[in-house]
Amino acid sequence: MEKIFIYDTTLREGAQSARITYTVEDKISIAKKLDELGVDYIEGGWPVKDVNEKEFEFFRQAKKLDLKHAKIAAFGSTRRVKKNVREDVILNSLLLADTKTVTIFGKSWDLHVEKVLNTTLDENINMIRESIDYLKSKKKEVIYDAEHFFDGFKANPDYAMKCLLAAQEAGADTIVPCDTNGGATIQDMEKITREVKSRIKTALGAHIHNDSGLAVANSLVAVANGFNQVQGTMNGFGERCGNADLASIIPILSLKMGYLTIPQKNLKKLTETAYFFYERVNIPPDDRQPFVGKNAFAHKAGVHANAVLKVASSYEHMNPEVIGNERIMLMSDQAGVSTLVHKAREIGIKLTKDDPRTRELIVKIKKLESEGFEFEGADASLRLFILKNTSKVKELFKLLSYRVIVEERGGELYDEATIKIEVNGLAEHAASEGNGPVNALDNALRKALKRFYKAIGDVRLVDYKVRVIEGSTGTSAKVKVFIESADNAGSWTTVGVSENIIEASWFALKDSVEYKLLKNN
Repeated sequence: MEKIFIYDTTLREGAQSARITYTVEDKISIAKKLDELGVDYIEGGWPVKDVNEKEFEFFRQAKKLDLKHAKIAAFGSTRRVKKNVREDVILNSLLLADTKTVTIFGKSWDLHVEKVLNTTLDENINMIRESIDYLKSKKKEVIYDAEHFFDGFKANPDYAMKCLLAAQEAGADTIVPCDTNGGATIQDMEKITREVKSRIKTALGAHIHNDSGLAVANSLVAVANGFNQVQGTMNGFGERCGNADLASIIPILSLKMGYLTIPQKNLKKLTETAYFFYERVNIPPDDRQPFVGKNAFAHKAGVHANAVLKVASSYEHMNPEVIGNERIMLMSDQAGVSTLVHKAREIGIKLTKDDPRTRELIVKIKKLESEGFEFEGADASLRLFILKNTSKVKELFKLLSYRVIVEERGGELYDEATIKIEVNGLAEHAASEGNGPVNALDNALRKALKRFYKAIGDVRLVDYKVRVIEGSTGTSAKVKVFIESADNAGSWTTVGVSENIIEASWFALKDSVEYKLLKNN
């Protein structure tokens, strides 16, 4: 089985995303997670001494990591125009980072050489050759990223190839043509990678941006044409439209194309790792993300769900469990009896297609969805609904009253909620402030419940979404509120619907808390 080396650049390229900023602690934590997954290289960033101290601190701390699989790579550029390599700040900062592997980029598009660097084509060749030669003289593994190579090749193929040949002659260990602007088509990639492979004997890698939506596909074309390293980021994080998504590339190469990427046993960690990255950078996961997304193996239509329950491969391209994901049967106005029976079995309720309760539940669910409920996005609310309509579920708490106040004081808003509940005949009253009325109500509810249920202290509100169901009635329109909550064991989503946004939020909050308490018991 041929090995394809996985080079993760989430710590550098990912940090160029509009919404992502890492602390040093974030970077150390991410490096550990990537090593656990089994990637081959972790690009740590630009360690420019006295300019980017945060980056340099990462490399200082990374030396102490007990990595089992991955190599840390420091990233920089070729020497500056008309400078001596021994005096170049960037090259010498790479040496100070003290990593065994260094990655440098250089220009390969004549437009960039002449119009951006404002130098000659020959000087650029010298910059590439001398920089690599200098780093190799320091016993470093050198990966050379040929920036803008594909645009450069289309504009001036002879010069673009001269840049790669200069890197090869200087002793680069791996040469990586980059589609930096992400504009290459599949046809471009097929033609150019074949040409490169026929002329370059050094190991080759691919670094592709996603501006045309082809980063994953083009990376795979490069591998099929003999490139043995793929650079990318977890979840496709990166500047503009992002980079090639390793969460898709790894399973395709490993499970569909027959290559060895990360260790086979680690494929089950892929989904968990992808979600770890979203949580670390505080970005909501993309439910539609291939392979690892929550909806990647979700089935909504009744015909599809029925078929999948009989033969999974009828509507699934692979077994989701292999990469740590799971099949989800969504309950909706399109879903049928098979989906409901499957959902009930997941929570220990035995229903059959011929059970009168099944038909009653379907009718009730479809009625609720006609009123605006959306259970496919709120699995916890659906599970509670099935439990309450098929079993005797103990009432965990009874709401007596609540009040939410939003007050402006001196130009600032203050939110306070008070709530009175009853548990086993005992009343409890609590008040709490919050960052917004819903957060205040959530805080007050958990404060009141803590006396009776210690487990409620583990819950945190992760996400809150409001959607207007019918916009034509303006501010009196019905809204649906989705609340995602989490504890140390996982997350769950609930839904509430009302013409009053606070009441809709209350319904979703109540479901969230009940689900947590029932789950714990």
